[in-house]
Amino acid sequence: MIRYALTRSALLLVGLFVASALIFFTLRVLPGDVAQLIAGTSGTPEQTAAIRESMGLNVPLWQQYATWIAGVFRGDLGSSLLTGASVTSELAQKAQVTVPLGIMSLIIAVLFSVPLGVLSAMRRGRADGTALSVGAQTLAAVPVVWAGMMLVVVFAVWLGWLPAQGFPRAGWQDPAAAIRALILPALTIGIVEGAMLMRFVRSATLQAASQDFVRTAAAQGRTRNAALVRHGLPVVGLSIVTVLGLQVAGIIVGAVVIEQLYSLPGIGRMLVADVAARDLPKVQGELLVLTGFVLIVGFLVDLFHRAIDPRQREAT
Repeated sequence: MIRYALTRSALLLVGLFVASALIFFTLRVLPGDVAQLIAGTSGTPEQTAAIRESMGLNVPLWQQYATWIAGVFRGDLGSSLLTGASVTSELAQKAQVTVPLGIMSLIIAVLFSVPLGVLSAMRRGRADGTALSVGAQTLAAVPVVWAGMMLVVVFAVWLGWLPAQGFPRAGWQDPAAAIRALILPALTIGIVEGAMLMRFVRSATLQAASQDFVRTAAAQGRTRNAALVRHGLPVVGLSIVTVLGLQVAGIIVGAVVIEQLYSLPGIGRMLVADVAARDLPKVQGELLVLTGFVLIVGFLVDLFHRAIDPRQREAT
């Protein structure tokens, strides 16, 4: 297990390095000149050249990348070209919205998708099982923006239970208000992602029900559903852990859209604004953090899966 963990750690570092290079050089392919943007339409060529030199934009790209990646290893993601603020500090501030939003979304997705997915499989061929399956397929096809708008209409406009937009200025100093502001965004992401997870849980449960060990347990006197719950669901749980790692990427993408819809001051909203302003140091820092988070979650899920699944340990 230790050798496997070290191998996976090395692959994680390689993946992060490759991701950082792709992010850095891809952003430099985008059209436009940051120095010209800062100088404005009235800036002279001399002023633009001076800005480019002061920001280190006149040196070769490989040298700019080396300087940036060296700072990343020190925990310094650079500074904003437009404001001079530390990218690391701004990301830490915005993460206070995005991270709780992602956690709440994942909890909501798991809480309704796992039991309903198992129930849908156990009630296969019956009216309620079919209704659950059709409902999951329908929700999985719903655009996250449309789902968010419908939730706002119902819970914010019609019922008035929850705020439609914004985040309290006091932030988490007022926990109740902060949580209320995140409920609708988390529901929006959680329902859509949960519907996709529910379809997988149903499929995995049906596959487990067809395994020999479940049929053997049923032949020994247990009911089909009791045998499935006792012997099949632990196997389904292993598969769910793996899929949850993939769900994290979907939640991050959903957060970028939802933070715009609900006017939440998170990383996703900041990323969209920085792309529009061509603030490359901030954009590359934000993308690296989001990409790194997805890779690290996948790494942890892989280790956890191997630790609890004896079949993987026996395969090597």
